[in-house]
Amino acid sequence: MKKTTFQSEQDFSYHLTVKASAKETMKNISQVNLWWAKNFKGKAAQLNDEFSVYFGDTYVDFRISEVIPNKKITWSVTDCNLQWINDKKEWQNTEVIWTLSEKAGKTQVDFLHKGLNPDSECYESCNTGWTHHLKDSLQKLIDEGKGLPE
Repeated sequence: MKKTTFQSEQDFSYHLTVKASAKETMKNISQVNLWWAKNFKGKAAQLNDEFSVYFGDTYVDFRISEVIPNKKITWSVTDCNLQWINDKKEWQNTEVIWTLSEKAGKTQVDFLHKGLNPDSECYESCNTGWTHHLKDSLQKLIDEGKGLPE
């Protein structure tokens, strides 16, 4: 894939619209074990909550650094071990930012992984992974009541 200057500075983002209120959507996002990782420890709903997700030897530790109820939540990566790439700490000090806007009984979810860009070693595989977890699992959890966590 050819990278343009603009793309190399662009963090990974994804947008989806779900059939739920912003409040319900925020609740579902915080239920990480129901849409992303079955192997989950901690809490992921309120300011300063800490949680971890595990995929074999790979793990990511997060702290919730910002919450605006039913509008925004930010997960800051405090530690990680991305086993499948050379820079095992590539996600450390990145942020996962969820911004919600409710319109006519539906909620638009704007997802941004700040610090994950086309220059990142895991960009291609992480792009594929995030897209799958958001589109094929989180959206199903919110719209149909059942996600597809790993």
